[in-house]
Amino acid sequence: MLLDGKVAVITGAGGALGAAMAIRFLEEGAKLVLTDVSQPRLEAMLQELNVGARAIAVVADATNETDTNKIVTEATAAFSTIDVWINNAGLARDATMRKMTVDDFDLVIDVHLKGAWLGTRAAADWMRDHGGGSIINVSSISGKVGNPGQTNYSAAKAGMVGLTKAAAKEVGFAGVRVNAIQPGLINSPMLDAMPEKVQASRLSEIPLGRFGEPTEVADVVVFLASDMSRYMTGTVLEISGGRNL
Repeated sequence: MLLDGKVAVITGAGGALGAAMAIRFLEEGAKLVLTDVSQPRLEAMLQELNVGARAIAVVADATNETDTNKIVTEATAAFSTIDVWINNAGLARDATMRKMTVDDFDLVIDVHLKGAWLGTRAAADWMRDHGGGSIINVSSISGKVGNPGQTNYSAAKAGMVGLTKAAAKEVGFAGVRVNAIQPGLINSPMLDAMPEKVQASRLSEIPLGRFGEPTEVADVVVFLASDMSRYMTGTVLEISGGRNL
């Protein structure tokens, strides 16, 4: 198994991508620290996964420094170490610039970019003193090309790419790898909320002719978490079916 014995933190674990990652990581032998702002979502996940002591849940706000440090404390208390940290927490507040409120801009930047920075910092601080590890930031293809109505989301996801590259240069000497992924249109509640006309237009731009599945994103994350990618850091892998080449 690719992740046998490794301990992985997944933020935003209550969403579709987080759940897919959790399942795949367990299949590959990992132990999990699942975090989310919603305790009911985490409790439901633990019940569904049904893996006993191999997974714990930590209610935490990705934008809160104290909560982020609590994740490290509880993860290391339960499993003694942290080998993988996935900054996956996210949300959307779409609107054109004219209609977008400053609060909605700030919220999206905070959750995605500040949250990823706090998580990267906390994980790197632990890993650099304990033999290294793998940090994976969940950006988006929107951070590469920008989407109308998503100036907040696109800016945050582009910022995560810069964060990934800068952090990789800072902590590579200690064996800490920092990489990012950029999923495209993935079957999820966020895609379901998109009008059918818009979905059809976006689908026509994908060379592979279909939307992606959360499990296909999770497979790439497993690769970046495992020793198969041991000579990769500062990279950004697109998982978009070829859209926006």
